[in-house]
Amino acid sequence: MSDTKIGLCSTVWAASQALGRLAQVCRRLRFLSSRDLLWRRIARGCLNSGFTQLGTDLESGIPVKERVKVSQNWRHGRCQRETVLKWKCNLMPWMELDREYLYLSQAENIQAYRLCLDGTGLQRHPQAIFSGHQEDVCRFVLVNSHIVSGGGDGNIVLHKIHGSYSFKFSAHEQEVNCVDFQGGLIVSGSRDRTAKVWSLSAGRVGQCLHTVQTEDRVWSIAISPLLSSFVTGTACCGHTSPLRIWDLESGQLLTCLGTDFHRGAGVLDVFYETPSLLLSCGYDTYIRYWDIRTSTRKCVQEWEEPHDSALYCIRSDKNHMIASGSSYYGVVRLWDKRQTRCLQSFHLSSPTSSPVYCLRFSTTHLYAALASALHVLDFTAP
Repeated sequence: MSDTKIGLCSTVWAASQALGRLAQVCRRLRFLSSRDLLWRRIARGCLNSGFTQLGTDLESGIPVKERVKVSQNWRHGRCQRETVLKWKCNLMPWMELDREYLYLSQAENIQAYRLCLDGTGLQRHPQAIFSGHQEDVCRFVLVNSHIVSGGGDGNIVLHKIHGSYSFKFSAHEQEVNCVDFQGGLIVSGSRDRTAKVWSLSAGRVGQCLHTVQTEDRVWSIAISPLLSSFVTGTACCGHTSPLRIWDLESGQLLTCLGTDFHRGAGVLDVFYETPSLLLSCGYDTYIRYWDIRTSTRKCVQEWEEPHDSALYCIRSDKNHMIASGSSYYGVVRLWDKRQTRCLQSFHLSSPTSSPVYCLRFSTTHLYAALASALHVLDFTAP
């Protein structure tokens, strides 16, 4: 980590300590020193405090001072762990999270579990079940009160969360490994070596607009926040670049990311932070951070999984923190972009080994889905 970044972290910590001491002087100063305005700049330098890199507050309902306090627990790995759900047979679950529910795929269904209002986890029984696939759900997304899922049956299913509306259509000849949904369009990727763009506009629901021949199995896909392009992460067997960006309107290839991937370095997950900043991870054990504005040939930062494990999933707070899920022993790692090494590790699968198939987090909790259980890390408890 550079001297500048070390100095920034030290300044943030010193400022929070100074405000804490000031609050101990009297009630008036305690009230004044707790105002969000004073803590915002400190929070922007903290891990997972609810502020993006551009300063947008994603958690405006929670006092900033409290978020800074909980952020220290994330940095130091202080949390309580709990296994909240278990199932008998091994699955490859996927998750999405909003402010009220955690949505979890289990076999061919997606189940909605209500989050406890007191922040103690989630209720153990599903409030709703979304079905429609004949085989296991591979992945799904939650956007604007809609769930779009792709399954091993080659179908895509659209559900409206608050209502009974659903729509299913045949999408690929083999399983739909990944989907994304933005701006009235669905993109999907499949083992059949194609990515497709689908319309959801009135009168054209389920109509294929473009079919992209990727020459490789597609493991991950994401639409750019600008709604102008989408990225595919492929197996890196039939094509030398597993990361490619395609024009959403025409389906034409725009660019390839990276030039030095080894055969088999498939990309299992991708995540857009902004229209130009993108994270990727996969079989070659690296997290890569791409800035499309500066270069498409080389990532601007990379971090290696210390135990040489494949990385199945990745998420960031859109600021300083990255969370990744490894392929062995349910290892979840937290990373600070300002450092070169892993910040914290949590081993959730013991004594048997399981990948972390999916993870999601809020400013207070991290949820990790393994082959036979859902684990929760509560960072408010210490």
